[in-house]
Amino acid sequence: MKKVSIGVLAVSLLVLVGGYYAFGYLGFWAVDYLEPGEEVILDREGQPVEVIHEDEIVDYEVEVFAENLFVPWSIVFTDSNRVLVTERNGSLRIIQNGILLDEPLHTFSEVSLGGEEGLMGLALDPQYQQNKMIYLSYAYTQNGKMWVKVVRFVDEGDQLSNEEVLLDKIPAAQYHAGSRLRFGPDGKLYVTTGDATQKELAQNMDSLAGKILRMNRDGSIPDDNPFEDSYVYSLGHRNPQGIDWFPGSDVMYSTEHGPSVFDGPAGGDEVNVIVAGGNYGWPRVSHERNEEGLIAPEIVYTPAVAPGSGMFYTSEVFPQFQGDFFFGMLKGEGIMRVRVQNDDFSEVLLYEELEGINFGRIRDVAQGPDGFIYFSTSNMDGRGNVQSGDDKILRLIPKK
Repeated sequence: MKKVSIGVLAVSLLVLVGGYYAFGYLGFWAVDYLEPGEEVILDREGQPVEVIHEDEIVDYEVEVFAENLFVPWSIVFTDSNRVLVTERNGSLRIIQNGILLDEPLHTFSEVSLGGEEGLMGLALDPQYQQNKMIYLSYAYTQNGKMWVKVVRFVDEGDQLSNEEVLLDKIPAAQYHAGSRLRFGPDGKLYVTTGDATQKELAQNMDSLAGKILRMNRDGSIPDDNPFEDSYVYSLGHRNPQGIDWFPGSDVMYSTEHGPSVFDGPAGGDEVNVIVAGGNYGWPRVSHERNEEGLIAPEIVYTPAVAPGSGMFYTSEVFPQFQGDFFFGMLKGEGIMRVRVQNDDFSEVLLYEELEGINFGRIRDVAQGPDGFIYFSTSNMDGRGNVQSGDDKILRLIPKK
């Protein structure tokens, strides 16, 4: 396996504006008024706070885990030796004992591959070790229209069986399909959906687009959802693609792509704390604008970094990372680490971009059973600079 040795300062608190990243707390702020290169970090009131450094160094190596994949979107471990990976072209791949098997576990021939869509989300049932159920989301085209569906299968080890369609006809398009699947601590399945490039759908309660959805494991609507007889858990989203919960709590974090030049001022990528029934504003507000009754983000990044995932780290392998939120950056081509206040799980303290992640566009970030941090590249998606062996899954391991 290929390795790169890296020594990373545990925390580096810089907010670089004018070509890098902008940062805000529980509210938007106008990056247009800052000089290029100005270094700023703001508290909840928009006031600069002291830059904090930690003396302890996090030493790790980056190791290639698997190569020659096609736009791997989701990484899920079924046990310590077996990994399932969705490829956007419709293949569900197996990595067994560190070896990428030639034959896919399943090929979804119905998948529409175009723009940003394809086979995307993947999650294991909370009772997977007993029932072997897995959940996937993918885009398909019917009568000239693109949709996303959520399906459930039984993983037989060498094939899938017992297909069930849990939710269908989620609006989709070439771009903005969301499609991250994740089970919450409440045992419910959460599904992110994009606005399907029809931004008005994000505020339309009759549409499943531009939302975070919540369902029972059988696809039915939970009785305690915030809106009666509706899958909608939160609304006003443009394209959320990462969700996870602060360890030991019910506080959900989400990452979301901000506007492009065709639907608003570019930038404004977000990290949000999601609450039941919350309205996160798109397309009514973005960037520095906000309105009463809408929930402002924890962090705003401008220029865009294109967050493609989200994960809280819980292992003791890297104790300095425990409780921190990580997400892959597509446009930013790296991994972002966000520190959350342990006494107030909904308060962000600081952030850093991990050093030495020089592998192009990064999509998923996942913690393995071994405590290593696994991440996938997305250089074959038509927007990246393809490197030898792409696409890859790599992992952060302690420096030897």
